[in-house]
Amino acid sequence: MCRSGVIGSDRADRVVDRATFTLTDTPSDDRRLVYTADIEGTIAVLTDRISAHPVAASVGDDVLRAVSDAGSTVSGLITESLAYSALQAGTEFTDWLASQGSRRRHQQDDAVVLTREDSHLDIVFNRGDRHNAFSDVLRAGLIDGLTVALADTSIESVRLSGRGRSFCSGGDLAEFGLFADPANSHLARTRHSPALLLDALTSRLGTACRADVHGAVLGSGLEMAAYCGFITARPDARFGLPELELGLVPGAGGTLSVQRRIGRWRTAYLLMTGRRIDATTALQWGLVDHVDELPAPSPAS
Repeated sequence: MCRSGVIGSDRADRVVDRATFTLTDTPSDDRRLVYTADIEGTIAVLTDRISAHPVAASVGDDVLRAVSDAGSTVSGLITESLAYSALQAGTEFTDWLASQGSRRRHQQDDAVVLTREDSHLDIVFNRGDRHNAFSDVLRAGLIDGLTVALADTSIESVRLSGRGRSFCSGGDLAEFGLFADPANSHLARTRHSPALLLDALTSRLGTACRADVHGAVLGSGLEMAAYCGFITARPDARFGLPELELGLVPGAGGTLSVQRRIGRWRTAYLLMTGRRIDATTALQWGLVDHVDELPAPSPAS
């Protein structure tokens, strides 16, 4: 990370390009820069989080640099997943897991609801009481819906959305730690991946593969939405990547999907700080494509 006002020389430009990200108190459209009204406060947050999770922070930076936003989706997912599995076996995650209560699997027959009308398919997360936390059951339902959409070429548009107060609050923390071992978890993430299906569907449908998001759009919820060709957000939407506090990095393809939309540097900012940005900032950064009834602009912090 480096801290800068205006980039005024070739040398400064190279430094900013190599940095994890750069904080600035001057609004900028440069994807390498993050505008914040409180640079010192942001540095304090970064210091605390990175000191608490130095390995996950370093691995996260490595993955973001290794994954190319112009590269293969499969390669990006494999790189991310291998790093995620390594961290699952690390002390930062196991220490977090030890501080949690008992583990339990979510069971629900209708965690995802599919509705077709003519050539349009709605895929709706139906776990509103838990902000549509991304459980194994919900993941399986999403895979089923996306598989149908890919197999049936008469489907010409697909929309992801969530019932209740949020689109998706990220991984179901109550299920974390139930994996058999990190190696098998890697195979599950890469062989049965909603990200690969969403990426393929967007390649076919373009902006007709869309996500309508609101409330919490965090972790895997953000990572999956970012693969869609078009994202509409409600003004109450809040976006973030909270995985570092668990001693992990994004594991649903977000190091690629989010990076494609906002660049490596701002993706690293979300990961390292754990902060949530509002819908206006998300639109300014290109994380979403449209916001209904825009609120007043605000800095990232």
